[in-house]
Amino acid sequence: MTHFPHLLAPLDLGFTTLKNRVLMGSMHTGLEERGDWDRVAEFYAARARGGAGLIVTGGMAPNPEGGVFPGAAGLFTPEDITNQRRVTDRVHDAGGKIAMQILHAGRYAYGPDCVSSSAIKSPISPFPPKELSDAEILSQIDDFAIAAARAREAGYDGVEIMGSEGYFLNQFLVRHVNKRTDRWGGDYENRMRLPLEVVRAVRKAVGDDFIVIYRLSMIDFVPDGSTFDEVITLAQEMEKAGVTIINSGVGWHEARIPTIATSVPRAGFAWVTQKLMGKVGIPIVTSNRINTPEVAEGLLSNGGADMVSMARPFLADADFVNKAATGRAAEIAPCIACNQGCLDHIFSGKISTCLVNPRAGFETELQITPTATPKRIAIVGAGPAGLSAAITAAERGHKVVLFDAADQVGGQLNMAKRIPGKEEFYGLVDWYATMLDQLGVEQRLGAKAGVDDLADFDEVVIATGVSPRDPDIQGGDGANVLSYIDVLRNGAKVGARVAIIGAGGIGFDMAEFLTTDHSLTQDPAAWRREWGVGDPAEIRGGLAPEGPQPQAPVRQVTLLQRKAERPGKRLGKTTGWIHRAGLKMKNVQMLSGVNYERIDSDGLHVSFGEARENAQLVAVDTIVMCAGQVVNRTLADDLAAAGISCHVIGGADVAAELDAKRAIDQGVRLAAEI
Repeated sequence: MTHFPHLLAPLDLGFTTLKNRVLMGSMHTGLEERGDWDRVAEFYAARARGGAGLIVTGGMAPNPEGGVFPGAAGLFTPEDITNQRRVTDRVHDAGGKIAMQILHAGRYAYGPDCVSSSAIKSPISPFPPKELSDAEILSQIDDFAIAAARAREAGYDGVEIMGSEGYFLNQFLVRHVNKRTDRWGGDYENRMRLPLEVVRAVRKAVGDDFIVIYRLSMIDFVPDGSTFDEVITLAQEMEKAGVTIINSGVGWHEARIPTIATSVPRAGFAWVTQKLMGKVGIPIVTSNRINTPEVAEGLLSNGGADMVSMARPFLADADFVNKAATGRAAEIAPCIACNQGCLDHIFSGKISTCLVNPRAGFETELQITPTATPKRIAIVGAGPAGLSAAITAAERGHKVVLFDAADQVGGQLNMAKRIPGKEEFYGLVDWYATMLDQLGVEQRLGAKAGVDDLADFDEVVIATGVSPRDPDIQGGDGANVLSYIDVLRNGAKVGARVAIIGAGGIGFDMAEFLTTDHSLTQDPAAWRREWGVGDPAEIRGGLAPEGPQPQAPVRQVTLLQRKAERPGKRLGKTTGWIHRAGLKMKNVQMLSGVNYERIDSDGLHVSFGEARENAQLVAVDTIVMCAGQVVNRTLADDLAAAGISCHVIGGADVAAELDAKRAIDQGVRLAAEI
């Protein structure tokens, strides 16, 4: 008897059957544009072997102007079809099914040739779109149909038509962008004409025995967005037009409400999708922040959807479904929704990967193979770098002993998990502990390792992390001065008025920790109030008319930095705005270009600029130091002095904030080579 009977139940689509209710959602990986089709094929085949019921690719452009950026992948030539056939053949050989997403970016296309319903520039792109004529709209419809026909020729089992997230078809649906007065604008019957004509043309082009998914925006989070009555109407018309499955989209990319970051409650928008259940006779997929089989099973068993879409969880663990099906759910590497390796990479022009799983997107390059010469390996430090090295080395067949002075594994992850909105780190630490036990890693915790403890090992890995940097401020040794470790690890008492020195990631986390005593991530209703999420059945677009209603901060916090730039500028590309907006709602004062003159019993004395002008007192009870880190590599130096070679990884190698992504990547890559 499976623990996840609804999740693992087949889904009969009439002309074909999906082996379970898991849809691997679309993610742009950046792989297709690099032309290494073996690598693309292996990425998707690994997820097919891992048990996904249906895979949806990253968005493929129906024409050049619709690409998310110039040169974006699409099916434009016979060679493109041949290359895509390599992907579909590999997925089918692995026992999977795969659909190609057709994504027309509209005004979100990052290029001067972008087009839309009206010539209204997007706030997230510098390029104003061209308003399409009637004839040009008909040409766009043809391009969708041609792309779908080519997808079938390339061996795909279906297509997903991207109609949400503020892309091209969504731009015709809502008055927020569509200002037309012809047959493609005005009342809703006209505004939904384009997406319906696209679906009709696609269905005609591919025949009846081909999966057609429509990604429908359930809640837009933009002014003049869709009402839920319009959502229902569109879904019903899509069913008539020949759609096989309706997939949920949540929020436009320009919306100022988080939808997939770690601070968003798990399954935080499933309630919207559930409102559509029973209104159509075709399967409905729910999505966004579903990252465990338990959450997915709960949604399906409660009638919240017919399928669940999980995208980034398949970056974290390609074997997600197989592990759930064989009673190994605790071994699923968890997606923590950090965005650091996936979305942040894509917006930086890099390959999409995963903080938790550096092999994602690098399956053909970073291979974990059994070792021919097992070794005794000592790893000192049970933080992200040491843990990833330990489980990878043990997986390969090495005998691993893990040392840490603390009495539990996790290192500074154990501080990160205490930050409101970062509770997913609990699951990450638990997963590491599970894998250490599963792989037989010997753990020597609660005692500091020395040179003598390490002398007899074949390989020694130092992953001792970092220590807080002392910014050397006069009075910095006072009783009113604490480090972030004092607060997060040792539970030091903090006053009602706080100055935080350092506005990097740790400083922002500390500000979040000190301004609230209640994690909204664990309280979906309160989270919705905080961000101004309303019911689209009551208000267009789901924007609460009263706007965000943040809880009052429990402390008065001032966040300061030396750099003369916007605080938080260097935070994650796709999450930094969330942290800045969240602290603004908590009335956190942010100061930059600061000189720290001295600390005394009155608080923190500062000045500004090179001339040290505008001296002032930041009157606070407590000053918390978050001013960076220094490498903690004393043990590595001691080993070198004793003539014992070692590998140094993670923070002990480079102290750059608390970069778990780099640390985990280093640990895995080192262990793959030993």
